Amino acid sequence: MGADESKIQELSLETVMGERFGRYSKYIIQERALPDIRDGLKPVQRRILYAMNQDGNTYDKTFRKSAKSVGNVMGNFHPHGDSSIYEAMVRLSQDWKLREPLIEMHGNNGSMDGDPPAAMRYTEARLSKIAAEMLRDIQKKTVDFVPNFDDTEEEPTVLPARFPNLLVNGATGISAGYATEIPPHNLHETIQAAIYLLNHPTAELNDLMKFIKGPDFPTGGIVQGKDEILKAYQTGHGRIIVRAKTAFENLKGSRSQIIVTEIPYEVNKAQLVKRIDEIRLTKKVEGIAEVRDESDRQGLRIAIELKRNANSQGILNYLLKNTDLQISYNFNMVAINDKRPEQVGLQQILSAYLKHQQQVVTRRTQFDLKKAQERAHIVAGLIKALSILDQVIKTIRSSQNKQDAKDNLVSQYGFTIAQAEAIVSLQLYRLTNTDVTALQQEAADLKQKITAYHLILHDPHELDQVIIKELTAIDHEYATVRKTKIEEEVEKLQIDTEVLVAAEDVIVLVSRDGYLKRSSLRSFAASSDQENGLKPEDHVIFQQKVNTLDHLMIFTDHGNLIYRPVHEIPDAKWKDTGQHLSQTVGLKNDENILRVLAFKNLQATGDFLLATSHGAIKLTSLADLKPGRTYRSRAITAIKLKSQDDRLITVDYVPTEKIPAFEILCCSQGGYGLRYPLTEVPVNGAKAAGVKAMDLRDDCLTAVLLVTQDQAVGLLTQRGAFKRMKVSEIPKTSRARRGVQILRELKRNPHRIKFAAHAILNQDWLITTDQNEKIQLNLATHSLADRYSNGSFVVDTETQGKIVYVDLIDQQQKDNH
Repeated sequence: MGADESKIQELSLETVMGERFGRYSKYIIQERALPDIRDGLKPVQRRILYAMNQDGNTYDKTFRKSAKSVGNVMGNFHPHGDSSIYEAMVRLSQDWKLREPLIEMHGNNGSMDGDPPAAMRYTEARLSKIAAEMLRDIQKKTVDFVPNFDDTEEEPTVLPARFPNLLVNGATGISAGYATEIPPHNLHETIQAAIYLLNHPTAELNDLMKFIKGPDFPTGGIVQGKDEILKAYQTGHGRIIVRAKTAFENLKGSRSQIIVTEIPYEVNKAQLVKRIDEIRLTKKVEGIAEVRDESDRQGLRIAIELKRNANSQGILNYLLKNTDLQISYNFNMVAINDKRPEQVGLQQILSAYLKHQQQVVTRRTQFDLKKAQERAHIVAGLIKALSILDQVIKTIRSSQNKQDAKDNLVSQYGFTIAQAEAIVSLQLYRLTNTDVTALQQEAADLKQKITAYHLILHDPHELDQVIIKELTAIDHEYATVRKTKIEEEVEKLQIDTEVLVAAEDVIVLVSRDGYLKRSSLRSFAASSDQENGLKPEDHVIFQQKVNTLDHLMIFTDHGNLIYRPVHEIPDAKWKDTGQHLSQTVGLKNDENILRVLAFKNLQATGDFLLATSHGAIKLTSLADLKPGRTYRSRAITAIKLKSQDDRLITVDYVPTEKIPAFEILCCSQGGYGLRYPLTEVPVNGAKAAGVKAMDLRDDCLTAVLLVTQDQAVGLLTQRGAFKRMKVSEIPKTSRARRGVQILRELKRNPHRIKFAAHAILNQDWLITTDQNEKIQLNLATHSLADRYSNGSFVVDTETQGKIVYVDLIDQQQKDNH
């Protein structure tokens, strides 16, 4: 008992788990998930090929049930689940996964649509012809063998691999702490690069890439990004773009279709077709009529039929960006090198492969040399025996048995034991004169071979020439044309809005409180003007017929700009309230919508006029206010407000070429007016505060208007008086001055400007009071007055309430509603 207790160790759980997991990790890294850099195979793949070869299940024999091969592998070499062995076998046969399949399979071995293969009891398999090159010369002790799991047989630690399989067929796998992703390559290119490296051991990567242009996927496609390929071959890491091969076909009636004939590597075709059809059904892109998978035994073909006059290139760009018609392929070239996982580049893979081939050819030559020397020794003995044939026969006849005969031959004539064995085993017909000639010829041939073998073993250049000769023979036998096209640059995909959105005229409404919606013309026509869904205290800022491809610039009185493409505004019935901007962007409690402008496109060259109540003014170009990536959730600063009580009061848009034609008219609350050229206002950036518009002193601005000399302006005072006057009544001076009085100053209860705007005769002003009274003011009924007048009263503030808001109603709105 005491002896047993002495064997007990007290270890922490951390130590035990660390040690056990370390052993487990080492096992799955070396013995399961990662390929060997020399033959490009994982252990299960190597065991499948070796077992099938041992069983005579080769390309020149008939097919055998897959279950037999799987059972053989599992029982002799790979004590794991039969399903994992069969999956590995199936993958080795799939010509859309491997560039050069190593197994031929009869029956259902899966498909590009992700269909599972038939059960192994139904399929039949054998090694492919090129797989024989992986195993060639294995019987000549070219590689090391180790005992199998139960020590009943031996298995190879690596295959001779007479072509660079790791690059040709690639590899994919995940283990503890390591993953590998090596793409397939073209056999001809890979062999040519290997030969070049053998002849030029100091070759640079650029030299090798003259042969290996990039991956050559079995599914073809187009690879973009030569710089990333170079980086991947240099470091083992890189990211390339793999794109489907497509073409346009014209159909009858101004229609066309996109034809896909090659898809990116390891993309599920059925899922790809389903995804494109979902885009058609959800109308994320306009113009797709039908999607069909027309693949057959002739090859892959997906037809995407388009509607009449659809933008085919635009739709293709959208599909490339939003489906697996274009994917990113990430190189992660990890392989087992000297029993260690390493991140390897192209040069390292080829160098390791060539070093392996030098060892294979050396060991094969040593094997052949030993066999040739043994045979030459036997042939020399046979020739000697035939030259003294009578004595030899006499000696054998006088011997008691075979062993005695051998002993007599050794002692009497100087034969070796091996030669004596060959002589006593000689058949009588070999004692002819003809056979002596054949033996002499064989001896000469063996001498020649032995000389050649010695040369290979002692001259590295001769060894390399043998490898080159054999690689060239494989190249001539199995080379195929490249399937994947390489393009130097990654093409940037531009997706036009017209592709995503159906062009349609709609009515858009934006309210002062921040509600916005778009409605169909039909819904708008079926409703009255009062049924716009807004609260009674809310006001319409923008109500206009626009196109779904148009753009809205929404300015708030806090100096912010919110951008919305019309097609992104939620569609609602005209009677509905719509969506509030706070649901996406967020407005402050006291922040209101000031002005909304619609644009056909955002490429126009023009400037926004922005002015604040505290007297700041500036021009900012449209280009400076273009939306960024975060426009859906964040507002843009259009002008910087210097104080918390300052407010943006004016927003106007002026095409750049028309700036000299306009003037600025500033109207202060205290009744002062200032007019000066718009050219005096500088163009500033979006976050600038602007310059001084008017010398306000303790006053503030009510309005800043963009005017011409022949226009008229309307003024509404807090006492309810209205005056219409010509702009020319106010003398034209310079920016930042005090200006002149445009109302007559009274000593008691003086008038103060509450609202000012252009006095357009076909436009009515709808005045709202704090008692919710609505007074409609027809401007045409008011004659022009001079700047010293206070106008005439239109609102009785004592009975109707104080003025809080003024809506401008043009003639078109009056006619419609």
